[in-house]
Amino acid sequence: MTDRILMAFAFVILLIFVGILGFSVPRLDLGLVIIVTMVLVVWDFFFRKPDH
Repeated sequence: MTDRILMAFAFVILLIFVGILGFSVPRLDLGLVIIVTMVLVVWDFFFRKPDH
């Protein structure tokens, strides 16, 4: 349970960081990299198998 809470916290921090980056540097290629990265993070968050 603790790992899910820490993962959610890290996701929020990453989302804030890439949000600031995306608004500071409005480029199409950077936006696509941010979108792909966030899709991979969400995929890992919801479809990761537990280590136990």
